[in-house]
Amino acid sequence: MQNATPNRRTEQLAAFGRLLDVLDRLRAECPWDRKQTLESLRHLTIEETYELSDAIIRHDLPDLKKELGDVMLHLLFYAKIASEQGAFDVADVLNAQCEKLIFRHPHIYGDVQAETEEEVKRNWEQLKLREKGNTSVLGGVPASLPALIKAMRIQEKARGAGFDWEQPEQVWQKVQEELAEFGEEFADTPADATAPADVARTERAAAEFGDLLFSLINFARHAGINPEEALERTNRKFIQRFQYLETQSARQGHQLTDLTLAQMDVYWEEAKRLTGRQSV
Repeated sequence: MQNATPNRRTEQLAAFGRLLDVLDRLRAECPWDRKQTLESLRHLTIEETYELSDAIIRHDLPDLKKELGDVMLHLLFYAKIASEQGAFDVADVLNAQCEKLIFRHPHIYGDVQAETEEEVKRNWEQLKLREKGNTSVLGGVPASLPALIKAMRIQEKARGAGFDWEQPEQVWQKVQEELAEFGEEFADTPADATAPADVARTERAAAEFGDLLFSLINFARHAGINPEEALERTNRKFIQRFQYLETQSARQGHQLTDLTLAQMDVYWEEAKRLTGRQSV
């Protein structure tokens, strides 16, 4: 999309100012808004972020617009509370972000050469290290990230430092090695692990399973696949087909818990025919 025209930019700035004015009034006059703190908003912001993510995955642009508004309100709310505490206000936030973007894009605002996406990413990570004073490339990965997303970020940051496989085929070979190692440990793991020795075997199998997942995420990255989005699409596909199974069995007077697995599979195959032959 092209840059905003002068008139549209004026409208955008006016809309931003209007939201700030609305928030100021709500904070002053609404009992709920007046009561909120940084801590009380946190879990609501997480929920709004997931709703935004959901709209993106569904490519629902009208819903995306609504969710962007909700998230933006939360961001301004945090800045509003901080300004009341004398820490900073939204202007400080935006100016700091502008300065950070300018600093991290020397190939645009300076004389550094970066012709490819990989060069830009490598420069970005090096500048982040200088900016934050981190001693580790991985120091900027939030500890509280979900494990799958954290694995992606770890691998991306390591790649930014030049630590990565050269070819996707090498990563796929690593996946095969990890699968074989997990298979060996799993074969020795008892179904009911309660004895100390059995617990140890189960823990080793779990460790190998983690290695397998990490290598699969790595391969997905090399293949240009976002594993988080791919898994979520599979989740949605499974839900859709399972709910078809529930609906159709109920229409024919069956309780799902009374059906055999073979009977359930009939409905499952019907659902696959209706939703496409993707593997689930």
